[in-house]
Amino acid sequence: MTGSQSRAVSRRGLLATAAGAILQREERPNIIFLLTDDQRWDTLGAMGNRIIQTPNIDLLAAGGVRFTNQFVTTSICMSSRASIFTGQYERTHGMTEFSRQLSAGQFSRTYPALLRKAGYRTGFIGKYGLDGAPLPAHEFDYWRGFAGQGRYLPPGGKGPHLTRVMGDQALEFLQGCAPAQPFFLQVSFKAPHVQDEDPRQFIYDPASESMYKDVTIPEPETADPRYIAMLPIEVQRSENRRRWAVRFSTPELYQRSVKAYYRLISEVDREAGRIREQLARQGQSERTVIIFSSDNGFYLGEHGLAGKWIPHEESIRVPLIVYDPRAAGRLRGAARSEMTLNIDIAPTILSLAGLRAPESMQGRDLTPLLEGRQTPWRSEFFYEHAFTNPGGWVPRTEGIRDQRWKYFRYLDAEPLFEEMYDLAADPLEKRNLAREPRFAGELERLRRRWQTWRDHLERYSVSQRWVEPA
Repeated sequence: MTGSQSRAVSRRGLLATAAGAILQREERPNIIFLLTDDQRWDTLGAMGNRIIQTPNIDLLAAGGVRFTNQFVTTSICMSSRASIFTGQYERTHGMTEFSRQLSAGQFSRTYPALLRKAGYRTGFIGKYGLDGAPLPAHEFDYWRGFAGQGRYLPPGGKGPHLTRVMGDQALEFLQGCAPAQPFFLQVSFKAPHVQDEDPRQFIYDPASESMYKDVTIPEPETADPRYIAMLPIEVQRSENRRRWAVRFSTPELYQRSVKAYYRLISEVDREAGRIREQLARQGQSERTVIIFSSDNGFYLGEHGLAGKWIPHEESIRVPLIVYDPRAAGRLRGAARSEMTLNIDIAPTILSLAGLRAPESMQGRDLTPLLEGRQTPWRSEFFYEHAFTNPGGWVPRTEGIRDQRWKYFRYLDAEPLFEEMYDLAADPLEKRNLAREPRFAGELERLRRRWQTWRDHLERYSVSQRWVEPA
């Protein structure tokens, strides 16, 4: 080949590369992931709640896909957030304590790292959730993350509310984005998590004070003391009960707390609206996918409990909405009832960006469901909560939930205490069937599935391709 021929080939290759880059940019959407803290699945208008005001998130659902059976595999912030980042079960990523941090190798296989490597401008705002030092500020192009819980209001109570500040930071990130580079932004709100050390607990923006003043929120059926008595003594003496006492123990306190919780969610909704307005101003609305979810659920007095941790539906079921403006009209406003998980978010984000998920990710790519396809799907998942805490103030639990049945056990209870529910007949989990002789066969089946999953996860190594147990 002559020098001139070589130069021509090189030029053609360069042009092909440039054309490929343009095509890739056109095919790769921007992605915004809005993650709330302690928001249960039924606290959106789009999920059937007729009291809460969430018009902007409801619009995302109306133009996107609602997943009506979205669950977390561990209901505590640091473990669930690690599962979201890595697409892995708690037993695999090992984040069972607040003071731990993902290793460099682990972080390199998360969606923020892989998106940045692929050319995305990446940003992170808000509660990171894994507090081991150092925080990964250097792994993002824009970092406004913080350790711990953060504070809703500055000392003295004067100044903008944290949710508003995080919305302002999101707008700042968007304004710094160049049209030629795709971007990824995660906004991890503190809301609607309580301010644990503050007696007011749910500290909303004072500007929201008038919201929900003239409504009465129905108390849950399972707040009746007879349902509390069904729980093991370890739960009756747990942090769940202590927090129930300070949030929901009287009718007046219940109304005050739940209305404040709703206000915090409505404030997140306001910021979602501001973000969409900014996208429109920048001409990015039609190329930006928006995902909305939460790190875990939240008891509002059900079973006489507050907080999360234990695998009743209120604790493990969360919202998930994926809005993709590129989707065909027939797919807009769709609801999918498949059992989806927090570990599915990572492979889905990567798939939306045209990237292949690492084989060590244990979640499933949701894009076939987003595209309206009928595809074989999971029929069960493993729940685990291995947080070790002095005094056992949060009981450790494990179990199985399938499309009809739920089984879980308290790992530290003496003697062994199990709960089993037929969710088709008993969606509020009022009747524990674990000790009823006529359900002994079903109990034994679920025990075997729990053991199978436990053993399978114990043996798994991230050097292998993940396959769910048969």
